[in-house]
Amino acid sequence: MALVIFSYTCIMQSDYIELIEPTPELHSKKCKLIALALRLFLQFTTISVGLITWFFYDYFIAIASLLLTFIVMGIVRSKLRNSVIPPSQQEYQYNDQGIADWYTVKEICNDELEQKLEEI
Repeated sequence: MALVIFSYTCIMQSDYIELIEPTPELHSKKCKLIALALRLFLQFTTISVGLITWFFYDYFIAIASLLLTFIVMGIVRSKLRNSVIPPSQQEYQYNDQGIADWYTVKEICNDELEQKLEEI
């Protein structure tokens, strides 16, 4: 019994939870506008393509284009998420706003963030 407790405590001491990096905050209005546009693109492209296709063509083609756009936007969303979110946090679920904020801060507004860090 003592051996089991000893081995269990040795295992538990080596396990630790890594701190996750919080979703970055956007400071400038330009970055907020870019993140909003990216979020709206990720959220509403699938539905808008389906509705536009339904308006111009038949609803059978609209359903097919809706399914195809759903697959393509899923791939785009996962590529954006995996390119900017740290590898230790990629298993967590992120909504479109979180993905847009991460992408905007890490890829587009990275220069402004570095300038603010240099000022401090």
